[in-house]
Amino acid sequence: MQRKAYVPGAAALLAALLAGCTGGSAGSGSTDDANPGDGGTATAAPQPGKYRTLPEPCGVVGHGTLDSLLPGIPQLADDELRDTAYEGEATLTYDTDRKVGCRWKIQSAQATDHLLVDFERVVSYDNSVSDDTQAQQVFAVRQDAAHLPEPTASESASPSPTGSAASGPSPNGSASASATGSPSASASASASVTPADLRPRILGGLGDEAFLDDALAGSGSTARQRTVTVAFRTSNVIVTVEYVEQPVTAGTVPDSKEMQDRARKLAVQLAGKLGV
Repeated sequence: MQRKAYVPGAAALLAALLAGCTGGSAGSGSTDDANPGDGGTATAAPQPGKYRTLPEPCGVVGHGTLDSLLPGIPQLADDELRDTAYEGEATLTYDTDRKVGCRWKIQSAQATDHLLVDFERVVSYDNSVSDDTQAQQVFAVRQDAAHLPEPTASESASPSPTGSAASGPSPNGSASASATGSPSASASASASVTPADLRPRILGGLGDEAFLDDALAGSGSTARQRTVTVAFRTSNVIVTVEYVEQPVTAGTVPDSKEMQDRARKLAVQLAGKLGV
């Protein structure tokens, strides 16, 4: 009798447990199979970046542009040496679909010039972050690392200097004399004071976002090395132009405006060379 009473109770308990498991499974299934169109939590995956390839870096800069940036090339008398100088040297990379670059170095009678162009295609490995957003984050870190000065109200309102011989410091950091000052005095003032429109700054009209950095190294009677960097982002590709000049003559200061104009012109050309 006790055994007959025990078996039905165990069967009832087993049936209740099976019913509970079946109900829980059904509830889980309804959540997993939720239709996004019916108010579910599913979201669309971020779109991939616009660019899937990068240009060939050593062939993307024309000879005319290299002649402007690297005056020592057209000064070379030997045709073979000149051709080699135009070719440049590819930078080391392990994935040409993600990062490529090329550098040139040439010495002229006046200075030694270096040029680097670098392309980086940013890819996000986070399914919730798009390639473009990831590229924005990478670019923001690089811009912060440049420590660009904050523009002041007076700088924002100041007109751009012209090429006229106005009094005050030379915008290019070279020794240009005013009507009332000596060349050496102008050189000293211009090396320490940079006009607002030539300072490191955010650039407009180049890609989705861009900045320019301008750094002068050395002091006193040594040759002053200037490095101008222009970086911009277009969708998921970041492009960097680094232009360096060190004069042969001690005490000479490279022309800031001239170098910035050349670097910016090249950056604009590179923006048009990006493939899809």
